[in-house]
Amino acid sequence: MRSSRSGTDPLDPGPGGFAHRGLHDESIPENSLAAFEAAIARGCGIECDIQLSGCHTAMVFHDRDGRRLCGNEHRLADHDAQTIGGWSIGTSAERVPSLAQLLELVDGRVPILVELKEEHRNGERVAAAALRALSGYEGPVGVMSFSARAMRFVRITAPEVRRGLVLSDRDVALRRWDKRQRAQPQFLAVKVSLVDRGWVQSARGEMPVYSWTARTPEQAARLAKFVDAPIWEGDGDPRTRP
Repeated sequence: MRSSRSGTDPLDPGPGGFAHRGLHDESIPENSLAAFEAAIARGCGIECDIQLSGCHTAMVFHDRDGRRLCGNEHRLADHDAQTIGGWSIGTSAERVPSLAQLLELVDGRVPILVELKEEHRNGERVAAAALRALSGYEGPVGVMSFSARAMRFVRITAPEVRRGLVLSDRDVALRRWDKRQRAQPQFLAVKVSLVDRGWVQSARGEMPVYSWTARTPEQAARLAKFVDAPIWEGDGDPRTRP
């Protein structure tokens, strides 16, 4: 089932959907250049996360510190991009990339969803760093965030950049309304458990809706009925759903 709105989605990833943090597994770490190259080879769009370094560089990393992924307790906000770029991800040879390095790798081959991670109300600074990296990039890319503050900044300073809101079950009706008023998104990314809600399907009449994160064939099959593209990992590949 596709949206009833007219026009095409400039970020349409095709049947492969968006690979959540790249195509990662036990041997390829999340949000690594290897994971993104694997997603491209698999014919998938890419979803990634952005944290801000201490020198205000957009780094491709989900967490605020290196404990889970790099075996250190250092916060990204306390270190410059060169230092963070030397951190090993897990036990692999992969290092933490910058958004600029990711864009150089992808080079327009697949669409990218860039999620801005706000920490301590730094959404505008994260957005500014991402926009600096995106300046001059000509491939299909969308910037999204839970933070309406960050997306309002994108809307005002770079209206040509496609922007979206990430929404969860914490975003009750009034909060959703407020976020949409401030961000004026051009797409939504909603939690898998919400896709059949009336407000989600109503939004599909206005803009593309993606959903995070499909991890099983059953979830992938369900999402196909309700959203324009899944964001998936593991066994959630939409092309292998039952």
